[in-house]
Amino acid sequence: MGSLPDVLWKGGLKRQHETLAQYHRRFGKIFRMKLGAFDSVHIAAPCLLEALYRRESACPQRLEIKPWKAYRDYRDEGYGLLILEGKDWQRVRSAFQKKLMKPGEVAKLDTTINEVLEDFMHRIDEICDHNGQMEDVYSEFNKWSFESICLVLYGKRFGLLQQDVEEESLNFIKAVKTMMATFGMMMVTPVELHKGLNTKVWQAHTKAWDDIFKTAKHSIDCRLQKHSAKPQEDFLCDIYSGGHLSRKELYAAIAELQIAGVETVKLISKGFKTPPIPSLAADRRGGDDSQQLAVGSVQPFPQSTRPAEAFPGNPESFGPQKSPSAESLRDMPYLKACLKESMRLSPSVPFTTRTIDTEMVLGNYVLPKGTVLMLNSHALGCSEEYFRGWAEFRPERWLQRGSIHPFSHVPFGIGKRMCVGRRVAELQLHLALCWLLRKYRVVATDQEPVQTLHSGTLIPGRALPIAFHPRAGSCTAPAGFSWAFVQMGV
Repeated sequence: MGSLPDVLWKGGLKRQHETLAQYHRRFGKIFRMKLGAFDSVHIAAPCLLEALYRRESACPQRLEIKPWKAYRDYRDEGYGLLILEGKDWQRVRSAFQKKLMKPGEVAKLDTTINEVLEDFMHRIDEICDHNGQMEDVYSEFNKWSFESICLVLYGKRFGLLQQDVEEESLNFIKAVKTMMATFGMMMVTPVELHKGLNTKVWQAHTKAWDDIFKTAKHSIDCRLQKHSAKPQEDFLCDIYSGGHLSRKELYAAIAELQIAGVETVKLISKGFKTPPIPSLAADRRGGDDSQQLAVGSVQPFPQSTRPAEAFPGNPESFGPQKSPSAESLRDMPYLKACLKESMRLSPSVPFTTRTIDTEMVLGNYVLPKGTVLMLNSHALGCSEEYFRGWAEFRPERWLQRGSIHPFSHVPFGIGKRMCVGRRVAELQLHLALCWLLRKYRVVATDQEPVQTLHSGTLIPGRALPIAFHPRAGSCTAPAGFSWAFVQMGV
């Protein structure tokens, strides 16, 4: 049983990220833990992550996601990037990397992402009551992230931001949530046992993947057929036309990317969860009509004291009627710092994995080949050693060059197996913040912290207490609205 009884006593698997952070404070930067059938070594120190990175092989291995692999074998489906290993992984990764990891290629997606964001702003207007509150903030942001990543990957709209949503689209979302909620139990208990006994967990997990693959296959086939004459002109078809991956691998890889994209991008809703404070603009100019964006902290913000001139750029370069672009984001360092600070305090994925393929010495310990390493980004983010005043939301810390070790913040993983969709996710989040902040004052409706729960990714532990108050002056952007507010994160 190992530490499983203690983890369950301290809140269960849904609070394991908090328990692991406590273990790191108690046992140090590296320790071994057995959790039921799962045996691993946990590390949470920049020096250890850097050492691991510098010793990586050409094809580093991840922890085997046995429930996903068991389903693929059961249904004779292909493996995606999260399951493939070795040269097959490298081949498929290379096919996607050309489109997803090059900044110039990713920047071309800003128009697609903005299309969904414009509709999302209308959706917020429609469903908010007279106090600017909506019934389920997290669910609505989930719909937006789903609609956005699906338009990028499948080239089609699922209509999730419309008043009447088709049953197929709702079932797709439900299937993703069910799959994420069921695979964790089969990671700490033998998946073979669940499959052999045909447990309810296995049945739900299998049914969820069936629904995911059904929709993914149909959408991908339609897109490939539509652009068959000129595949190089389409994002997805260009990847497939290179001939480096099979149709089964394409189905699997896109399905996994879609799930990862939805779960990562919707973290923006987790960010809005702290009491507001007067913004820098209000503090310096005597105004009282703005609030600093509550992005990611679980504690009340300290008031910023940085002068406006400390953040360079030219956010006035495009007017209020023009959509923000990948190019315009270059002039918004503080907005990017807000997102980093949010992900430090509440990463979408609290830990990533490696399975070492050769014996290694790490932290004065000899680790045998096959050891599973847990890279605990959540524990790093809430460490006083690496982030002074870690419980405070202070975006300014990211604007001080050289003050933060590059391996102390790894929300997308490290090295060759870093999340292949990282740049797309960041572009979606940055653009979403621009749209939200130029149209609304985002305010907290109560003073209580919102705890996070682990369900494959971190999710809010209760309804998010926030409201969206339209900025006075315009339905699109306030009259005389200054993009300096967006750059300052207010």
